[in-house]
Amino acid sequence: MPTAAADRPRRCRRPRQPSPPTGDERRAAILETAERLLAERRLRDISIDDLARGAGISRPTFYFYFGSKDEVLLTLLEGVVAEADQAVAEAFGSLATSPAERLRSALTGVFVAFRDHRAITLAIAEGYAAGGEIHTRWTQSMTHWVDITAAAVEAERARGAAPDGLPARDLAVMLNAMNERVLMDTYGAFGGGALAIPEERVVDSLLAAWLHLIYRSAPLPAPAP
Repeated sequence: MPTAAADRPRRCRRPRQPSPPTGDERRAAILETAERLLAERRLRDISIDDLARGAGISRPTFYFYFGSKDEVLLTLLEGVVAEADQAVAEAFGSLATSPAERLRSALTGVFVAFRDHRAITLAIAEGYAAGGEIHTRWTQSMTHWVDITAAAVEAERARGAAPDGLPARDLAVMLNAMNERVLMDTYGAFGGGALAIPEERVVDSLLAAWLHLIYRSAPLPAPAP
């Protein structure tokens, strides 16, 4: 016999509504959209509406998180530089244990960081040429890497592993400028073509130059298989 409880109509549960995106999620969506669009066209050809639409937000909401397209690119640049910085800091922190191995690790880390974000790398080159904040921030990054390199050269000379020669900072400037040029040419930022080293040989080539210029007596390493 049916009970009173069974006679009562069952209440349908309302489907749970998805939570609205958080501020961090909206910001991340803008950055992801920007990197995706940069793989298709230049920053100057991307509008604020493109970025907002791709992130699923309105144009006014975009300005809550970023003041301009350049600010978006600057944030993307910060992320790539942070990846490269981590590799450099880890490798140079233990350079004395095995110079060739640790330098390879540093160069590989920098190369991979920019290779994995090729569209950002090209946009950085374009933004650098235009001056402004991108130029300033990239110069700061280069100066930071020069400082780390100069300190490492001085330390290697002090322990007798590297011979005296050019002032450590002058050498560090040349080494990092070489890295920058090879990296940018590899991805066509400066035209590439005949000046570009094949991507699979970039790290080996840079490593050979770093070892030769810092240690001089060190044998040039054979290319990795």
